[in-house]
Amino acid sequence: FVMLARGASVAMIDNFSTEDFWAVAKATRSTVVFLLGVMATFLLKADPRPDDRDHTVKKAFMVPLTGDAPAFTERFGVDIYTIFNMTEISSPIVSEANPTKIGTCGRVRDGVDVRLVDRNDCEVPVGETGEMLVRTDRPWAMNSGYNANPEATAEAWRNGWFHTGDAFRRDEDGYFYFVDRVKDAIRRRGENISSFEVEADVCSHPAVREAAAVAVPSEFSEDEVMVIVAPVPGQKLEARQLAEFLIHTMPYFMVPRYIRILDELPKTPSAKVMKA
Repeated sequence: FVMLARGASVAMIDNFSTEDFWAVAKATRSTVVFLLGVMATFLLKADPRPDDRDHTVKKAFMVPLTGDAPAFTERFGVDIYTIFNMTEISSPIVSEANPTKIGTCGRVRDGVDVRLVDRNDCEVPVGETGEMLVRTDRPWAMNSGYNANPEATAEAWRNGWFHTGDAFRRDEDGYFYFVDRVKDAIRRRGENISSFEVEADVCSHPAVREAAAVAVPSEFSEDEVMVIVAPVPGQKLEARQLAEFLIHTMPYFMVPRYIRILDELPKTPSAKVMKA
């Protein structure tokens, strides 16, 4: 929509391909790309090539922003931005170019109000996790409800704010950090665990191409953590080796009890992992 509003053009392709991505970007003369979900990780973990910078791309929106963002810029010569958005809202959180706070989604843009709240819609202190609520200063700048579903509209828009269903924290400089979908958070032995943070730690292993963390029932109480992983093509990945790696890189209560290895994780057309 932004491209059309700016008088620019859009290249539509059937699906994401690690092997063909840069060639397609060059052939379509694309200057801006969106790297959603695992796309950036796939591109960075592919074998280096002499033509890695032989393309027309100048800017890339990396969502989510990973710790590999500086390496991506260095290798491909592309300025990195990040953002938080949903179909229902209007990009309330946007970063500057090449943000140094890895893991951030950016800061609130002009024209939008954002709050982080507890389950009673009371604002949480800076540094604590809360659900993101959004509203804009212009009418029709975001959704006005769900079609033919007044119950869902009333639930989402209670107290005059749109409830995103996403948990965030905010630092003292006003930068926002995605923690998890509220419904995806894992409760284990009295600890709230972010599936998003588990996945980020798992993907830091050089042989892991992609990962999904999910809650599974425990025979004792609450949940256990399972991660489903796919290896980088051509590399061997063993569950025991991965578990030993994670013991040294994440808090012990977050270390997954179960590890399942697949060739590839099921994904949507926009390359988001389908956890269900």
